[in-house]
Amino acid sequence: MALLHSSLCSCCAFFLLAFTFLQAPRVHGRETESRYVVGVRSLLPSSVCSSPRDSNPSIMKVVHRHGPCSPLTPGRKPADVKLLNQDQARVNWLQRQISIASNGTRGSLAATIPANSGGSIGTGNYVVSVGFGTPKKDFTVIFDTGSDITWIQCKPCSDSNCYSQQEPLFDPSQSSTYCNISCSSPNCMKLDSPGCSAGRCRYEIEYGDNSQSMGFFGSDTLTLTPSDVLPNFLFGCGDQSKGLFGMAAGLLGLGRRPVSLVSQSSPKYGDVFSYCIPSTSSSPGYLTLGSGPLSNVQFTPLRTFSKLPSFYFLDLVAIKVGGKQLPISSKVFSTAGTVLDSGTVISRLPPSAYAALRLAFRKQMTRYKMAPRLSILDTCYDFTGYDTVTVPTVALVFGGGTTLNVDFSGILYVPSVSQACLAFAPNGDPRDFGIIGNAQQKRFNVVYDIPNMRIGFGANACS
Repeated sequence: MALLHSSLCSCCAFFLLAFTFLQAPRVHGRETESRYVVGVRSLLPSSVCSSPRDSNPSIMKVVHRHGPCSPLTPGRKPADVKLLNQDQARVNWLQRQISIASNGTRGSLAATIPANSGGSIGTGNYVVSVGFGTPKKDFTVIFDTGSDITWIQCKPCSDSNCYSQQEPLFDPSQSSTYCNISCSSPNCMKLDSPGCSAGRCRYEIEYGDNSQSMGFFGSDTLTLTPSDVLPNFLFGCGDQSKGLFGMAAGLLGLGRRPVSLVSQSSPKYGDVFSYCIPSTSSSPGYLTLGSGPLSNVQFTPLRTFSKLPSFYFLDLVAIKVGGKQLPISSKVFSTAGTVLDSGTVISRLPPSAYAALRLAFRKQMTRYKMAPRLSILDTCYDFTGYDTVTVPTVALVFGGGTTLNVDFSGILYVPSVSQACLAFAPNGDPRDFGIIGNAQQKRFNVVYDIPNMRIGFGANACS
């Protein structure tokens, strides 16, 4: 079993520290208390990583790329508005994929993607260091459940064709286990739209108008940990890449298609993986390949859209605020469906469902002064002068009765004490599918069990 630890960004507003509460929400059992009581000081993130980078060489950590535990050189913190706009760019891309698959056209959403927004990889929240080649060379890559192909930038690649990254480019000629994939190879046919150049297979992946990677498709040894090594791993060796990848070397795809890490490692790990996103930047979470402990995990059916087999769909059927179910028709959620996505930050809801959530939340927050909206977030509060604040619980109910009682750290996005915002946003069209973002998945053991067609949630799995 491969265990990868995770820590969130200390400089990104939605990552909160320790808090107190009336009763910790659980997936199982009776309804929980209706509110959290939180110390205001805990709303501000820490800049210290509590987990030493070399504490356990047999464990790979997954960390937020801007956080204090990141192996990438810290850069200037992007403005919160920019981060949220990038998150919206990713959502626009996801919605466009559904439109294309459903209608066979680009759909009206294509015109709504800002030309200057960068790529729809969005914030690219989490990175992990993995090894490619023999001898192994370590590279920091973004991991994403909404993508399939794994790729890194490779030599030769000019500055004009590739973006700047922290580590040196991968040189396939220096690896004794690297192999080219021929255009006639069955492995080349695993790509959605394979290309060919000088008899060698080429890949191309687009995340949005300004975010893409293309290059040769090859195979080499992928090292996750000293005990988790995958020979002959298929990946993209990019010679043309641009977009919002920061200083990361590439991307690790955790989708469901044949070229994904999940599918390629199926003989060893059985098409099962899980992760826990922590509530604080100073504590680790994890990402696990293979079946792990399932105690305290409740499952809901994993749905498949035949035209988009990579994504992880589930049935959102109801929302509760303060322990009370909102008066939302089930048809509101079933009209378009819902996808679980590790790369989207803020969950998106059908317009009428969000309106009901916002109304109920505001009714229980009247004691606090409202603050200006922040980009896509329109329900914000000023907690200046308070030692503690009381916030209603929010629960997402899925098919089969599985209830995800959102951790407090996933209810509010907090740029500052004077601007704490409800961490949900509405879709622009009732036909757009909902998205459960990573902010609302914090502290849950989120289990993707593909053979049994189910997704599980287990509360309080990490700090």
